[in-house]
Amino acid sequence: MVPLLLQLAVLGAALAAVALILISFVAFITATEMPHLHRQEDEKFFLNARGQREALPSIWDSPTKQLSVVVPSYNEEKRLPVMMDEALGYLEERQKQDPTFSYEVIVVDDGSKDETSKVAFKYCQKYGSDKVRVITLVKNRGKGGAIRMGVFSSRGKKILMADADGATKFPDIEKLEKGLNDLQPWPDQMAIACGSRAHLEKESVAQRSYFRTLLMYGFHFLVWFLCVKGIRDTQCGFKLLTREAASRTFSSLHIERWAFDVELLYIAQFFKIPIAEIAVNWTEIEGSKLVPFWSWLQMGKDLLFIRLRYLTGAWRLEQTRKVN
Repeated sequence: MVPLLLQLAVLGAALAAVALILISFVAFITATEMPHLHRQEDEKFFLNARGQREALPSIWDSPTKQLSVVVPSYNEEKRLPVMMDEALGYLEERQKQDPTFSYEVIVVDDGSKDETSKVAFKYCQKYGSDKVRVITLVKNRGKGGAIRMGVFSSRGKKILMADADGATKFPDIEKLEKGLNDLQPWPDQMAIACGSRAHLEKESVAQRSYFRTLLMYGFHFLVWFLCVKGIRDTQCGFKLLTREAASRTFSSLHIERWAFDVELLYIAQFFKIPIAEIAVNWTEIEGSKLVPFWSWLQMGKDLLFIRLRYLTGAWRLEQTRKVN
């Protein structure tokens, strides 16, 4: 009996090793190069409040604003106004309190099929194109790709990623700013503060089905085991980066869809960029683009392939590249 169990254990270990080798091989040969940083011709411009085309700036230019807010938006004509009203209300009031404070909001329409760009452009007309700009992508790139295009068009010393659904209360940016400042001194002026919903986990578990709870814990385990240590919530869409950290991490990003946050933080930890995880207020908003089972499955595959592609050398982390 014991020899049989031993044989089965050896066979199981051998099959697991073969499977890992095969998966690693598939990950290596299917690895695509880093997505091109160049833009389509129409993506090099934005419309000012008068409807005239102006060239977009580059993250490689010197910053001229204290804060850039990048809002990735795909078919968000209904949810975007609530978020924009809250964000701009806060930012305008902050500027009144402190006239030295300057900001811009960059809405990146990720190839929407609805009126997202038109809805966003109304805010450009109301507040002016120095404060609100709309970038309309020719085709859908995914959330990570949309944010990257906004980041590379930003003018801020600090850059905030904020979801279009308004799930996180915008004034919580002050918590992120404090978390960022507490990380000083910043190596090479690089630091990241991540909004986190980890403190709400018990409440969310009570409201979720057992199946979704199992998927959530499985995803968290894979993130910790394969890619990112020490960050409990990698997926919150409320992140604040210094300009230097944003250029370094987004220049090295391969994943453009849902798992991009994980690779972003993997890159940050590789470059030893300090990261703070900050609890923020968060409310679940209807209209999520995630399809529970298939989206989690896709992200699980992405996590495994992120790790394997870096391990096998299919992907390599290099110095920051400039956008064309």
